Amino acid sequence: MLKKLRITLILLALFWAFTPKTEAFDPVTLAILAPIAIKAAQGAAPYVARGAINLGKGLVKIGADSIQLLRLPLGIIQACFLWHWGELRPGIINCIRGLLAPFKMILHVLLLPLYMFGVETNF
Repeated sequence: MLKKLRITLILLALFWAFTPKTEAFDPVTLAILAPIAIKAAQGAAPYVARGAINLGKGLVKIGADSIQLLRLPLGIIQACFLWHWGELRPGIINCIRGLLAPFKMILHVLLLPLYMFGVETNF
């Protein structure tokens, strides 16, 4: 425990010692560049809004995949305890879909940056 604390303190000291010093912008430069930055932000606003909407659609897909994870315990209950009443086949299907859900969720998380640019997937 003490060894980990020492290593952490040494790493923090090295990080603090070798961080570059930053300096503030000159107020005149800031006053000159502010109108240019405002025009650039106004020009990019429609693209940012469209990207945010597409990002929301991608997050909905991830949320749907996370709900699909609940099919695994449902399928296990159906296949193990309700097979007498004809729930074996739906239970196996729910188990398979529940097992595939984490992989689909990982795939959608990895594709999330592409969703911001409007790329659509059908899986």
